[in-house]
Order: sequence, then structure tokens, then C-alpha cells
Amino acid sequence: MSLTDGRWTGPILDNHFHLDKEGRYLDAALDFQRAGGTDLILVHKPDFDNLPTDEAGIKAAYSNTLEMAAAVRKQTDLSVRVVLGPHPAAWAHQIGPLGLEAANDLHLGAVQLALDHCAEGEAVGVGEIGRPHWEVGDEMMAQADALLEEMLSMCAQAEVPAQLHLDANGEQTYSEISLICDRARLPREMAIHHHAQADVSSDFTHGLTPSVIVGKGSIRDIAQSLWGNEGGFLMETDYMDDMKRPGAVLGPKTVPKRTQALVPALLGLGIDVESVLETVHRELPNLLYGE
Repeated sequence: MSLTDGRWTGPILDNHFHLDKEGRYLDAALDFQRAGGTDLILVHKPDFDNLPTDEAGIKAAYSNTLEMAAAVRKQTDLSVRVVLGPHPAAWAHQIGPLGLEAANDLHLGAVQLALDHCAEGEAVGVGEIGRPHWEVGDEMMAQADALLEEMLSMCAQAEVPAQLHLDANGEQTYSEISLICDRARLPREMAIHHHAQADVSSDFTHGLTPSVIVGKGSIRDIAQSLWGNEGGFLMETDYMDDMKRPGAVLGPKTVPKRTQALVPALLGLGIDVESVLETVHRELPNLLYGE
């Protein structure tokens, strides 16, 4: 039993967590562990002040993330799985200096390098890839969607999941991305919508896997929409480990705290808490990323 006296004692996974050697780094990971966390999905964090412009630069940036994962494993009791990939904002920044074709090629090359690391067992997914979350106009969004379809096709061929950075237009975004997944032949559940809203109903998510940013009010919204959920969901902080923005987006302790808050919310609705939390924190992550 993983539920004792109304408290969850099973695994607790944060699905989208960044670290930075110039940030709190190991202390942030330890905060997560002390709060009850057991598993991290460490997602590559781009350095927008020093974006790579060639394959060597991408390899060095990925190596930095892999080194941090190894250090966390050594210095804590946490399980750490790594997701590598080029951020869509990096692509948008590089179109100006490099040109669209070169920026596209660099982005696709970064995805291939991430897939190589997955094939070697050093990473478990590609991300965060996607499209701009800010207003860019129809032409640029169409270019971003075409590039995303190509990247998801690469993930589909490699049978590797993708964490997606997307615009926050609710069900419309899910609908559009689900069709891109279909064209790319990537099973929708392997497209993980990072920083997702707390509506986890399948009618809303169109079969994509929502990774809910568990801020204030999220527990209520998850509980209310859970009856309509078919494929499960994940929880995340999108912790940035940026000393200029302490605690952004959410602090390292948040997923453990929100997990415990979810227990009475689900019990009050007569929902099988153990089944839900086993899916959130163990079964679905293992299905997507491997154990």
C-alpha cells in the first residue's frame, strides 16, 4: 500500500525540471528529495546568451546536461532520466543571424543528436521542442509547425517520446498538435504537452499526454476533469534554476506538496487515489520513457 493515513508514500516524479551549474543546482535537487520527491525528468535548458551554432556546440551543451544528471544521481537518492532537445525559442532567435534554412538544419541536427543519445541509453526523450508560445504571425507559425512535424516524424521512427513547448491556446492547441502528430505518425500519447493546463480530460487533450504545471488551483481542476481522462497525466514544476528568477516557474518542492494535496481532493470524489498516483508517478512515466 502506498497510501498511509491519508498520505502518499509511493514515488513522486517531476516531469519537467531544469538545473543549471550556475544556479542552485544540487541544492535544488536535494530540496525536491527532502520534500518527498523520488524521480526527476531533467530537461535540457538552453543558454540563450550562448546558443550553439554548430554540431560541436550542441554536443557540448548536451554533455553539460548529462553531467548534471550524473552528479545528481551520485549526490542524491533520486532517479534521474534526461530529455534533450532544441528549444523552439532558440530556433526563432537563430533565424535572424543564420537564415531560415540554416536555422532549420541546425534544429533538426540537434534533434538527431538527442535521438542518438536516446539510442545510447543516455536520454529517454526529445525536448523541449515545439513552436513559439508568443505571437509570431501566421507565416512563422506555419514554418514552426512544418519543422515540428519533421521533428516528430524523426521521433516516431526512433520510437522516442517528445516533450512539447507550445502556445497556451487550450483545446485549440491540442487539436492542432494532435493532427501534426497523426501526420508524423507519432502516437498521440507520446507527445507530452509540457506546462499544460490542469484540464486533463481526453476531450480537451485530444489524446496527447498533459504534463500539468501544478500551480495554485491546479488540484481542483485536475480533480474536476479526471473523470474524463483516459490516458493519464503527469505533474511538473518547470523549475528553471535561474538565480535571477528564484523559484520560477514553480519551486522544487511543489510537485511533492501538490501530490499530497491531491490525495484528499480525490478521496472526496470517491476516486481510487492509489491507482491515479501510481499512474502519474510510476506507470505512465515508465511507459513513456522506460524504467
